[in-house]
Amino acid sequence: MNEDLRIHSWPCSYYLDTGKQWVSGRLLLTPVAIKFTADKTGELLVNFHLSSISEIKKESSNLIFSSLTILEKNTKHWFSSLQPSRNVVFNILEHFWREQLLSSQGAGAEAAALQSTKGKELTGLLTGSQKRLEDTAKVLHYQGEQFDNIMRGLNKIEGDMDVADRLLTELESPSWWPFSSKLWKAPLETKPKETATVSDSKNQEGIIIRIPVIITHRTDSNVKPGKLTLFTSGLEISDCNSQVIHRFESKDVDDIRVHTPYEISVRQRFIGKPDTSYRLLSAKMPEAIPILEMQFSKKMQFLEDALGFVGARKSPQVDLGTSIWQAATGLLGGVVQPSSPVGGREGMDSDQVQLQKQEKISQEEAKELKQILQKLKGLALETEAELERQDEALDSITTSVDRATLNIDKQNRRIKKLT
Repeated sequence: MNEDLRIHSWPCSYYLDTGKQWVSGRLLLTPVAIKFTADKTGELLVNFHLSSISEIKKESSNLIFSSLTILEKNTKHWFSSLQPSRNVVFNILEHFWREQLLSSQGAGAEAAALQSTKGKELTGLLTGSQKRLEDTAKVLHYQGEQFDNIMRGLNKIEGDMDVADRLLTELESPSWWPFSSKLWKAPLETKPKETATVSDSKNQEGIIIRIPVIITHRTDSNVKPGKLTLFTSGLEISDCNSQVIHRFESKDVDDIRVHTPYEISVRQRFIGKPDTSYRLLSAKMPEAIPILEMQFSKKMQFLEDALGFVGARKSPQVDLGTSIWQAATGLLGGVVQPSSPVGGREGMDSDQVQLQKQEKISQEEAKELKQILQKLKGLALETEAELERQDEALDSITTSVDRATLNIDKQNRRIKKLT
């Protein structure tokens, strides 16, 4: 992700200690840094990494009211006249600061990046691909259960239509037909009393992903921290105390707009009353967007600032529509190999030898990468098998629906003759 991407910016004033004066400008938040640019000169007066922040506070004094202070190492930065409000800016900055510290790229991210090897980079990429493939498998499993429920429903419909067919045959039979009573009794004796077999999906379905978010309802200027939970059947927005604010079932969502890789809006339209809309901002949103697109592909809209994320999402490492196994092996093959050959490694299989050839990949990293690749291959095969099963189930459903439609038309004609 581009570290220079703008997540949010706010007009405000910054206290320039060297000149002992307030300077108007814009406070800018990027995925990893905070910046302030003066309006008049365009000079960048503040630029520091989120991981270097020690404290973010709301403060005031006799001369400064409704101010926000950021303690960066030993320097205290004062910001005032924040728009739309100090609370909004504080909640967003604190969210990204805490998530930066909690993430693997938290404190010391810059130093760690310099020391990272190709093996660690590949491990991180493949681990992310494995997580996304597992999420895909969960969604496919839920869809498979829905297909099974549909098939059970169609089977019940066919059973009911058989009963209706027997009853119509009885009505069409002449009064002297000796087996009339048996035809009436047979369905009642053979028809099982079927109870509901589908339990509440909300109690059984698993959570695909849960991320912390900053929530804005409709166009309100107030924001508050909360959580976004993605289920196989929809999504749920809750507050910090896990109290549900709103739950969108899949059928309720009319559109999801991706404003930036870190901000989306979810909307449900209504006729005659205001739409239900929530705007969600999160440092973890890039992890949730591919899952949302998989579930709501026809309802997703990527706005101009998010177009770069679309291109990155379609790379071999992230695109869920391509073979994860091929993407993973392609990553390994694309790493620069040293000129000196690897010899004298008898007893090591070809895959591990190939991994050992990569630049700066240790034996432990090669083993770990091989294990991840094996898991990815297994998940990919399971996903492919599930997709084939669902294709067969869909064909069976289509055939059953066509057969039921023909039977209904036939019984309607028989009923018209009787009336």
